[in-house]
Amino acid sequence: MPPVRVEGHTSLPSVFPVSDLAAAAVASAGAAAAEWIQARFGTLPDVRVDRRLSSLWFATTIAPQGWPIEPSWDAVAGDYATRDGWIKLHTNARHHRDAALKVLGVGVDKAAVRAAVAAWSGEALEQAIVDAGGCAARLRSVSEWADHPQGRALKGQPLVEPGSHPTAMPDGAQRDARHRAGGARLDSVRRDRPLAGVRVLDLTRVLAGPVCTRFLAGLGADVLRIDPLWWQEAGLEPETTLGKHCATLDLRSAQGLARLRELIAQADVLVHGWRPGALAGLGLNDVERRTLNPVLVDVSLNAYGWQGPWQGRRGFDSLVQMSTGIAHAGMVRSGADHPVPLPVQALDHATGYILACAALRGLTRRLTRQRATTARASLVQTAALLVAGTGQMPHETLTPAQADDYADAVELTAWGPAKRLNPPLRIDGSPLQWDSGARKFRSDPAQWSQG
Repeated sequence: MPPVRVEGHTSLPSVFPVSDLAAAAVASAGAAAAEWIQARFGTLPDVRVDRRLSSLWFATTIAPQGWPIEPSWDAVAGDYATRDGWIKLHTNARHHRDAALKVLGVGVDKAAVRAAVAAWSGEALEQAIVDAGGCAARLRSVSEWADHPQGRALKGQPLVEPGSHPTAMPDGAQRDARHRAGGARLDSVRRDRPLAGVRVLDLTRVLAGPVCTRFLAGLGADVLRIDPLWWQEAGLEPETTLGKHCATLDLRSAQGLARLRELIAQADVLVHGWRPGALAGLGLNDVERRTLNPVLVDVSLNAYGWQGPWQGRRGFDSLVQMSTGIAHAGMVRSGADHPVPLPVQALDHATGYILACAALRGLTRRLTRQRATTARASLVQTAALLVAGTGQMPHETLTPAQADDYADAVELTAWGPAKRLNPPLRIDGSPLQWDSGARKFRSDPAQWSQG
């Protein structure tokens, strides 16, 4: 990878080196972008990462001007004491909340939930909620996770898994790859927009995947996000839809599924993180996606890894922090009597930039070697990376975002005007910039905006 200069010293307050992780994750995506630029344009640009801005981007990037952002957390979500420890209930999605409340036998009342949870053991309640289709994680220590069957299954696994080994393309696919790399749709004169013409299909939700595709959009990619009619993410839409087009498809209909297949066939990059087995259930497993598009850069993520008994388990950043010992270590080292998570959703954000790095390196590999790429990341492996980096916190504490941390221009979002943090990454000749402000889900037709 090309050299990257990291500037700044401040850190988010945590017993873990969260700002180190933030700067490194952003740097990995920046270095991969530089490699792509070199492959496309023949020069390797300098890359600089602002440690302070990287840390701030791991929290929130947007400052509304005269309008409120909706709360990101449901009224029931949170940490609850069981009879033998702690458990987190993740209930932001309505069906996940319904599953947890059904198991507990209570309504939407936090006091009632607290009383019901107290009667359960953490292990039993976690399993009951998961079995009911909900999301929960009991508090474990780092050593407990290392001894857990899932922790043992992941030991020694790489941060990014290749899925299946990159394979040489058939002759027709090689011609298609060369055409996509140099054809009219990929406007080779746009050195300032190095991903101009690259089509990215975004089948992700919540944070890690949307962070990845937001970054790719900042380099000029044509990003199309697909959501069902019923999906909501409260306050995250203004945060993650910057520079994207957002559409909906009814995948229960033959017409909607046929259109999704067309979009996959037309895409350069697919980033997906729907619940485990969802694409396979639609007849779009790994083999079928590769059949539809032999030159596709196929990048995916899940919560708990791609090996072991929990590889299909639903999960989110805050749950993985509970499972892997991060919240427990925060509690012990700070002397608290309750779980202490990271100050930001660092696993989501870091995994997003790791995915962006994988996508960019896949595009470069396709261009220079005519090889197709499949790459898989997970929140739990990012957690392992963070846990392994504990113990060195020599930096000053990060202060909240100040006026000069924001770009001068006002962003016109679907909700109103806003200020956006300056990008955390500077690539000489190719600045991160977005062609449109944040928009609401399902605002656009399910089609590419370019060509």
